Amino acid sequence: MNKMKLLLILVMVLVSGLAASNYAWATSSTGFRTVGDDIFDDWDISRTRAAGADGFYQISEKGFRPVIALESLGEEADIAYGMGEQMAGKYPDRVQRAEKIFYYVRDRVRYTPDIDQFQHDEFAQNADELADAITQNGFAHGDCEDSAVLLVVMYQGAGYRSAIAVAPGHTAAMVYLPEYKKGSAFKMNGEEGWVWAEATGGKNPLGWVAKEFINEELYAYEIKEERVTRAEPTEAPATIITGGGGGSASFPVPFFSIIFFLWFISRLFRRRAR
Repeated sequence: MNKMKLLLILVMVLVSGLAASNYAWATSSTGFRTVGDDIFDDWDISRTRAAGADGFYQISEKGFRPVIALESLGEEADIAYGMGEQMAGKYPDRVQRAEKIFYYVRDRVRYTPDIDQFQHDEFAQNADELADAITQNGFAHGDCEDSAVLLVVMYQGAGYRSAIAVAPGHTAAMVYLPEYKKGSAFKMNGEEGWVWAEATGGKNPLGWVAKEFINEELYAYEIKEERVTRAEPTEAPATIITGGGGGSASFPVPFFSIIFFLWFISRLFRRRAR
């Protein structure tokens, strides 16, 4: 089955209008509103949809922008960013600090599918919501994008460059740490020194990468302080790869359409298998 045929099949599945589950917020919040099948936050970003100008990852045919991470940076910086600053003050050694931040998130965010927590197939949380839950309870519940968003914001607060990577069915954080000698080294658009931060496994060390992502060309967005705006990306994403090159992305068919639909379908089938 070629990519175009796969894309057409997945498009047909998506537009067939799979019914959304009823929404139930884990704790009371007045900052969310329901419009059709979407749940929007105070920034008018949909928490229940990754794609589109108002989706939490703003996935388009051109690229993606994890706008939900920007809700906790710059003028919006709050609890999660402050946690990163505290780590910077506590651990002056950059390698130790990066590991401590990773283990902090790995050990406190308990992997929980969105359907179990929110009764919705997809519901992204921003970094401050997770950080607040950890502050209040000692732990939080979340899935792969939730852990990734918390990690990149804490790394920003601690003085690191950070990024969010995407692959079919998965997303993870990355931190720029050229001096780190453990795990697989990644290049982002040819720049060496990026480390994969996979916090969804209870025993994963910093730098651990699932074998299916080794030597595969994946895609990432470096997180910086930007305004939270509703706009689709106009540029191709950065490429990341272990043990090889990198460069600008060029695809015979809209790659990010495939990424999103594979993600959507893989999550759907995983829910049905439970």
